[in-house]
Amino acid sequence: MNILISNDDGISAKGMMVLTQALAEIPGNNVYVWGPDGQRSATGHGITTSKPITMSEVKDYPYATMAFKTSGTPADCVKSGIAIMKKLYDVDIDIIFSGINHGPNIGTDVFYSGTIAAAAEGVFNGVPGVAFSLGTHTPTDEQLENCATLIKEVFEKAVPKINKDTVLNVNFPDVEPSQIKGIKVVKLGPREYDEAYDIRVSPSGQNYFWYKGDYKYYTDLPEDLDAMATQDGYVTITPLRFEVTDFDLLDAMESLDLKY
Repeated sequence: MNILISNDDGISAKGMMVLTQALAEIPGNNVYVWGPDGQRSATGHGITTSKPITMSEVKDYPYATMAFKTSGTPADCVKSGIAIMKKLYDVDIDIIFSGINHGPNIGTDVFYSGTIAAAAEGVFNGVPGVAFSLGTHTPTDEQLENCATLIKEVFEKAVPKINKDTVLNVNFPDVEPSQIKGIKVVKLGPREYDEAYDIRVSPSGQNYFWYKGDYKYYTDLPEDLDAMATQDGYVTITPLRFEVTDFDLLDAMESLDLKY
């Protein structure tokens, strides 16, 4: 299988290297890495249209068949990666894997996340996607490397069942590997932050600000929601689709008989 890997932490992130190795060790896989040349967290699904995107091959990227870094967003990496692998190398990409993200992607995080955007860009191009995230921005090597077993299990058992319009969103909790309680297949839940803007003034008198947000701790959410399950120490898996039409309101709007 031809796999394209991307992320939003940058091509040098340890999580991407662990993901690449885990998938490359499965017989029959060819792994192509297309990563941003630096940090692109929380860039959402933006693509670059107003300036050129640079790309360069990264030689000897561990376990990758080929690897490239670009100046674009995670969505750019996947969109261009699918097209350029076909145009220049006659390689058809079968599936996108994104991650392993340094930080969780649960609840409404999925709308901000470059990690999810990379996997979703595959869907927009007719290729299913899988996104892996670990619930801390400072993961230990042990935590990241512990993800490899489940990555291989997801590839072997879940990938054959994924539709081309689906992203599997997998989140590992921020606990030591021995403390993980198991796996839950769950729904998206809420994701709230205690937020603040630190407003400052530059030496030239210009106002600027820094954003800060700390995760809220939940005590009363249903256990079948991702935020609660990861908080309780479970690996969570949530299938995501990108049909967002409100069909109930669609029918109601038809009955309004609007005129122009």
